[in-house]
Amino acid sequence: MKGIRLKIKQDMVNYKKPASFQLKETYPLPPYSTVIGMVHNLCGFNQYYPMQVSIQGCYFSKVNDLFTRYEFKNGMPYDSTRHQLKVGDFGVSRGIGYTELLVDVELLIHIVPEQGELLQVIYDSFIMPIEYPSLGRHEDLAVIEEVKIIDINEEVIDKSKSLRSGYGAYIPLHYFKEEHIQTRDKDGLEYTGTYYKLNKYYKLTNYGTEKKPKIFRNWESVEVLYGRDINMKRRRPFYMDSEDNFVFLV
Repeated sequence: MKGIRLKIKQDMVNYKKPASFQLKETYPLPPYSTVIGMVHNLCGFNQYYPMQVSIQGCYFSKVNDLFTRYEFKNGMPYDSTRHQLKVGDFGVSRGIGYTELLVDVELLIHIVPEQGELLQVIYDSFIMPIEYPSLGRHEDLAVIEEVKIIDINEEVIDKSKSLRSGYGAYIPLHYFKEEHIQTRDKDGLEYTGTYYKLNKYYKLTNYGTEKKPKIFRNWESVEVLYGRDINMKRRRPFYMDSEDNFVFLV
């Protein structure tokens, strides 16, 4: 199959976990929905186009950054003993929060759109983007080091191989259940790594009526294990690109 390979670098970035607020925690790599959203934004798509994505990468360290946090409750009147700001007759609390940032991020991303004719559209959009590419928050600039249309083939490897040195990846769980992958075990665990249920795409669903719609996003999620010391077993089939990079499409 044909796909697009992206090599991206970022300085300091946050791939926010949905349930983190006071401390805005980050995933170790961008989730699928974030990558797919970047592709759709740069291509100017106004509807969802199905695609498979593989995400690998590494970072140097983590730091915490301060930000100003504003909180208010709808209709709560201003109270000088608890609110720092007065907006009309209403009160707003101002405080601080923390954002977890990854430092010196490197990413290796493969994209395979369901419609083959979109390959060239996506390629052109990364070569000549309509705005600066960002991945994570809007201010998290993405430096595109390589955009390439490549072949991705399923191969049976003749000897055990590992990921690129220092890299981690989101691995779909079926690779472990089918015993294609082994992780280095130090504590008697069957698999070592971090389990995530990552959002990929959503469908808009109306839970109201036709006259009074209440539209919500219903997310389709993918179960993966994030790991770094990963060993691909010999005599097992894996997708690989033309430079022998493993590709874990979801």
